[in-house]
Amino acid sequence: MTYVRATDGVRIHYRVTGRPGAPPILFVQGLGADKHGWDLQRLASAPRYQAIALDNRGAGRSDKPHGEYSLEQMAHDAITVLDHAGVEKAHVVGASMGGAISQIIAVKFPERVRSLTLACTAGQHHPWREELLSSWRDTALANGIGSMGQEAARWVIGPRSFRRLLPAMAWLGPVALGRPSHAFAAQVDAILNVDMTYADELANISVPTLVVVGNQDILTPRGDSEELAERIPTAELAVISGAAHGLMVEHARSFNRVLFEFLKRAEAAHQHRTAGVEPPIESTAC
Repeated sequence: MTYVRATDGVRIHYRVTGRPGAPPILFVQGLGADKHGWDLQRLASAPRYQAIALDNRGAGRSDKPHGEYSLEQMAHDAITVLDHAGVEKAHVVGASMGGAISQIIAVKFPERVRSLTLACTAGQHHPWREELLSSWRDTALANGIGSMGQEAARWVIGPRSFRRLLPAMAWLGPVALGRPSHAFAAQVDAILNVDMTYADELANISVPTLVVVGNQDILTPRGDSEELAERIPTAELAVISGAAHGLMVEHARSFNRVLFEFLKRAEAAHQHRTAGVEPPIESTAC
């Protein structure tokens, strides 16, 4: 097992898989989830990429300290992982809360990013979502994580996708199997308390960016992704039909097709930039 200590001493766990020396991908997970939520992408990427998947503080095998967390600190944690892994620049892929963390990485550490993929995420708060997340936090603290598994599944899987309940629960597993309530609550508060002024800097992102969302996502609906794609000059938007919030598991084949087509083009653009040439990156997104 590979650990690195963050700037405040918290141990962050990560795993490196795939082809050594290949173009690196940093996978950043969402609320309550751990690196195993990316297993289907890490497996698919293995022949052509080096995958680095971390457990955010408060999840997986990383430390779960009491006290306040912040998305800014989690972005620093991810950079510390890249440093420890010896990776200068990576294709950064984030989902949900991990998408917000990835936005901060791209804004605050642009020199570490080859490309940016933002899946099922948002760049702004909405009162209804703040109320929902607050209710999840309060339920978890009062009754334990397991008490909110079914409610969370309803939002992650979507109203018309319960036939896919079993694979999507693999993504929800860390929540459903009883993670410490204080750590989950601290991650929720990190989302609610994030300094949204970073969103004003999204227009400065210059690397190829993919924004991807499922058309059945009710937690971060299509409008959130459309707004992100409008803010980032280099962004392209992909909408996956039939997919909800857990699209990287629930609709892994479609998600992987969109992701790896984009990464192929983004890596080619990175290689051209490194060689001093700036070719356009053509979009095939829908």
